[in-house]
Formats: sequence, structure tokens, C-alpha cells
Amino acid sequence: MSKLYVIVCALAACLLVAACSSTRHVGEGQYLLDRVSIDTSEGSGISSADLTGYLRQTPNHKALGLWKLQLATYNLSGRDSSKWYNRWVRRMGQPPVIYDASLTEASASQLRQALINRGYMNATVDVEETLRPDKRKASVSYHVNPGEPHRLRNINYEIEDSVIERIVFADTTSLDMHTGSNFDRDNLDDVRTILTRRLRDNGFYSFNKEYITFYADTAEGSLDVDLTLVVRPPRSGVGLREQTPTAAPRHNVYYINRVIYVTDGDEIDASGLRAAMSDPADTVNYKDITVVYGTDRYIRPSVLEEKNYIRPGQIYSLADVDRTYESLSRLSILRSVDIELRPVDTGGVLPMLDAIVVLRRQKKQAVSLDVEGTNSEGDLGFGVGVTYQHRNLGHRSELLTSRMRVNYESLSGNLNGLINDRYTEYAGEVAITFPRFEFPFSSRAMQRRLNVSTEFSVSFNYQERPEFTRIIAGAAWKYKWMNRSNTRRHNFDLLDINYVYLPKRTSGFLDQIAPDNPLLRYSYEDHFIMSMRYSYTYNSKRAPVSIEADGRRLAPQKRIYTLRTSIESAGNLLYLGSHLFKARQSDGAYKIFGIRYSQYVKGEIDYALTHNYSQRHSLAFHVGAGVGFPYGNSEVLPFEKRFYGGGANGVRGWSVRTLGPGRYDSRNSVSDFINQCGDIRLDLSLEYRAKLFWVLEGAAFIDAGNIWTIKDYAYQPGGLFRFSSFWKEIAWAYGLGLRFDFTYFLLRLDLGIKAYNPAMNQQRWPLLHPNWGRDTAIHFSVGYPF
Repeated sequence: MSKLYVIVCALAACLLVAACSSTRHVGEGQYLLDRVSIDTSEGSGISSADLTGYLRQTPNHKALGLWKLQLATYNLSGRDSSKWYNRWVRRMGQPPVIYDASLTEASASQLRQALINRGYMNATVDVEETLRPDKRKASVSYHVNPGEPHRLRNINYEIEDSVIERIVFADTTSLDMHTGSNFDRDNLDDVRTILTRRLRDNGFYSFNKEYITFYADTAEGSLDVDLTLVVRPPRSGVGLREQTPTAAPRHNVYYINRVIYVTDGDEIDASGLRAAMSDPADTVNYKDITVVYGTDRYIRPSVLEEKNYIRPGQIYSLADVDRTYESLSRLSILRSVDIELRPVDTGGVLPMLDAIVVLRRQKKQAVSLDVEGTNSEGDLGFGVGVTYQHRNLGHRSELLTSRMRVNYESLSGNLNGLINDRYTEYAGEVAITFPRFEFPFSSRAMQRRLNVSTEFSVSFNYQERPEFTRIIAGAAWKYKWMNRSNTRRHNFDLLDINYVYLPKRTSGFLDQIAPDNPLLRYSYEDHFIMSMRYSYTYNSKRAPVSIEADGRRLAPQKRIYTLRTSIESAGNLLYLGSHLFKARQSDGAYKIFGIRYSQYVKGEIDYALTHNYSQRHSLAFHVGAGVGFPYGNSEVLPFEKRFYGGGANGVRGWSVRTLGPGRYDSRNSVSDFINQCGDIRLDLSLEYRAKLFWVLEGAAFIDAGNIWTIKDYAYQPGGLFRFSSFWKEIAWAYGLGLRFDFTYFLLRLDLGIKAYNPAMNQQRWPLLHPNWGRDTAIHFSVGYPF
């Protein structure tokens, strides 16, 4: 520990020295851009943070807002760039930002243009530059005075095409364009995008937002704007509707002519399509579509027709194209999907389009292997897992997944009276996913309307432990669906069965480990769970897009929020059947196959919000809650369905399953973990995140929460939830984290420290009386906590 402390201190000292010579790599006659600020007039309603993205030059990043750590790292390198060490250090750091007067001028121009775009037509931007030759540093301040904004007084429309006019006026409330609002050009551009999408959903294939323009009329000395939205006619020869010579040109409404699927886009490109279609051996006409095959007819035409929503003879709709994209993306055999629309001359009156759907497939089969080793106090063990996938079962893009795993650990010591001399586990699961809605007697129309994937699975787990042998078997019937952008996900587990059976155990095993604890006894007795569950997830994160058009650099999405909610119930159908068939109770409960089944309802909700102040700084907030209630045939929730506190995604001052319930006094995490679970949970977290240098990110967090029981169980004293006092039993923790962001995955290391401990007979305020061994927990995990 002392050596590690010396190394950390030495590294910190080196970085500090490097930071003190921040101009080490600044050449003669150059200036390090040390500070940039944007000052806005008080009461203007314009935030300097909103304008930062328009700056063409900003200083080196300050880690945690205090220290230019990346620049300090870069300055650890020597001047000889041919040496590998110098190149490696420079890649981890950030070179000094050299002041450029031309970029300062461009930044001022962009700031003023940004304000004009928001309606502040009389905005001014003054620049104050401070050069310090003695320190070779420069500072720049932008003084922004937006002035009063121009506002919309009247909104008029000039639309000569009555069909387009009807579509536009079908819904004007969704347009962010109202009298009294700012004359904001960004909002007007959004209006153009919305109307263009609406028209393309109604057949106007060749229409684009350049046909929508705005005319603004302002009187001299007035801040009022009279706005006119104009839909211009098509350019000569582009998208012209059939008309008389004296009529004004109008945009065409297109219809679908043919739908052609090219199944091997790697072999047949657009130029070779005509030749491929001329060969009857490679072309199949099936219902409304034409399928052009390559060397491998890996998918049936019926599957493609089922996923196709672009119908010949129908009006073109961008929504139908998107829905076809979304449906085809569910086919596991496909790597990519491209849809091209081509205007064709059919000699008829109606303008027509051919839809060319180009598919590219991925490998049909895949095998993965994972191996791990264990060492528990000298007892060696290993684990081996194999996963096999077939992505195109029966040429219908069904996904077959098969998993097998073996874990083994030897045991030493006195094994008298035990039935096994090892820890052994054999686990297997087989699942098949159909890219459609599957249900007995479901019609084809229903399958097309419900764009859902169906999964059937069975699992088996055989465990040998010194005190017992346990078998866990399961089966599931699930539905999954999501939108094309993957922002909304739905999961509906129609049936999820878990059966736990202990064929062997040592004599008196249950009486020895749990003489008076029904929860612990239940965990090691035969039990049966048949549940139903629905979960919904919404994530507002969008793919990053460049916004250079309005002068800003690529900026992160300002706010990202995620909502997760689920509801689960179990045992209701079995309980109803027990009543209908007048089954007899045994030991005060109904049983199936001689085993007591569980009956409960459980709900959860989680909300997370991340506010990105810049590319490098963000603040994340999370609140989560859950409640489970046993009833009917159960007096307690199954152990695997109860909530637990602490851990990498909970209150991080506690290790997993060492917090709660309520004021419960836990002294031994090994023997007491079975009691540290509950029926109610509450989690609150606030976390500041900042990029440091290279792939490293830092974090500072505050966590709060706990779990409680919904009934007053004798073996969990102090765990009962009470509205009048639960807030006194919320545990608090704080800490620091370090993350390694490797783009495709993120490794997380968090140090959590207890601040307030609600447990009875324990130190209530570790914040005031800290003890490192007692009050800290280290967590290593993958991904952000929320």
C-alpha cells in the first residue's frame, strides 16, 4: 500500500510540474489561449453556455473545471517526436491551443449570426483581447448585447395547390410558429422539415423543404414581424403534375409501380439489376413483390413479402418505407437494408415509382467461447461456456441460440457428513426467436399489424453443492418490439416458468440453516413460479448530427433521459384454477405437482436524466422505485424476486446486498445476506461526469436510498416500511469514480463512502466519524450506473 501511495504521489507531482510549465510547447511569438469567456447582458434571457458551441477556438480543457490535465500530460513529452515515448504521451494528452486572431474574428461573427437567427436582429458582439508577452498567454472576452428580439405579429400562408394546402392545414398546432413568439429561424427550419415529412407521407415523393420559403415583413423602427409561409411550385421538369397549358405547375403525387427485392446486394448492384431480372432462374414473383436472388437463396419470398409495407398501386408514403425498414431490421440474417425509390415512365397518367430493396446478409452461424478461472482461498476452479447461434433457421430468419456452461471448483478440508466434495454446475439454454407475432390461431393480418418478435426458450441448471443438489428448470414465451430509431422498446413475457427442485440434501439441512426463517427455508425448498411481465423503455438519445450549417461545431445532445417501467404478476391463473377445480390446500396453501406456487405482483419505475453542458462536462440524475406484494398463495416474495440495496448501481457506499432493509442491523455479509432483501426499494443519485484525458473520465457522486419490507417479518427487525418514518431510514453515500471509455464499452471503478447509515446499533454519521475499513466500498463494473 505504501509503494502504491508513493507512485501516485510521484505521478501527481510530475503532472503538477508539467502544469506549471503550460507554455512548454508554445513557440516563439505565439500565445497559449489561456481563457475565453462570453458575457451576456443581464436580463437578456440568453445563456453564455448556449453560445459556447459557436466559438471557433476554445482553451485547453480543464478537468473538473480546475486543472488543464490533458495539456499537462502533453507537456510531459519531449520535443523529439521521433521517440515512441513522446508520441505515446502526446496521444494521451492535448496539444496547446495557440491563439489565432482570425478565429477570434470568426467566432464573433458566428455569435452575432446565431443571435440574429434567434430573432435578435440588432445584436452586437464586442471582443476584448488581452495578450501577455511575458507569460506567452492570451485571453479573449466576448461581450454580447442581444438587444430586444423581433416577434411574430401575423402569420399568413400562400399555397396555390389545394391538395398541399389541405395537408398543411390538417394540423398547424404541431408547428412551432405562433404569434408573439420570437422570429427564430431555427424554429422556422423545423417547420419546413415537419411539413416536408407530412407531404412525403402523402405521396409527394419529389417534394423537399427547399420548396417551402418564408417572407418576413418588418416596418422600420418596429420589432413586429409579419411572416408569410410560401409553398413554391416545382422547378421545370421536376415533379410536375398533369395539367392544362394555362394552369400553374403543381407537384406530383406518386404511386408505387413495382417492389423489387435484391437479396444479395454484395453481388448484384444497381447497374446489374436489369440483367439479373432478365434471368428467370434468378427471379421469383411472389404476390406483390419481385425477388432477385444471387448465388444463395437464403431467404424465402414469403418472409420478405410479410415484412413489406410498400404496396404496388398505393400512394407513396415515407411512413411505409420507414416501416419496411423497421420490419426488415428484425430479420437476424440481414446485415443491412437499403431502399431506393426510382421514378419510372410507365406510359400512364399517374407518376410511378419502383422501390428497389437491397439486402446484405451476415453469416448464418456463429460460435463463441468464454473461459474463466477461480481461486477461493486455495480451492481452484474453472468455468467454460459455449454459445452457438444459427441466424436463418428454415430460411425464414429464425434465430436459434444455444448456450452451455460448466463450472467446477474443488473443495478441501473436512467433508464428513456432506453429500458432495465439490462445487459443480451444468447449465444449458435453448431459445428460438421468430421475427413475427406467433400465437395460436393468429391471422396473417394480425401478424402484419403487430410488428413483433416472438421468443420461446427452455433452460436447465444442475447444481451440486456440499450440502445439497439442486435442479432449476425454466421455460419462457416472450414478445419484443421496438421502433426503428430504437428509442422505444417493449417486452412482454406472456409466460415465464421457473421450477426449483432439490433431489438431495444433507440430513437436517433446512433445520440447521433456517430453523425460524421462512424466507431462507423457502429459498432451499422446492418451489414453482409462473409469472407474466411487461416492461417499457424509452431513451431520448439521438444519433449525433453536425450542425455546421448554423455556425456551431458538433455538439452533444443537451438533455438525454431514459424511462424504464415494468409490471409483473405471478400465480393468478394457477390460483384461479385451484378455486375452479376446488383443489385442497396443504399446509395452508395450494400446490401444483405437489409444490407450492408463488403469487405476487411487482412493479418498478426508473428515470434518468443526463444534462450535457459541453462535450466534456455533464450532470446525471437518477430516481428509481419498486414495490412487490405477496398475496393469496404466498406470504413472502420469492428470494430471487425481492429487491436488494447497495452495489455498483445502487447506494455505492455499501457493497451489494449489505444495505437494509430499513434499520436492519447487519453484522455479517456472508451469513446475513439472505435477510438483506426487501419488497420496496428507493434509489436516488446525482453524478457529475468530466472527461479527463485520453480515455479516462472522472466522476463525483452522491447516492441515497434503501429497501424495506412490506410486512413486519420477525427475522428482519427494523425492516418494515412506514410512511411516517421511512425518510429517516434513507441511507446516504458519496464518492469518486474513474471510467475508461473505449468507445464500444466503458469500464467503471467507483469508490463509495458512507455518509449516513440508518442501521440500528451502528455508527449513524460516518461522514463525521469516518473509518476507512468500515465505511468504504469499491465497485468495478461495465457501463454507467444509469
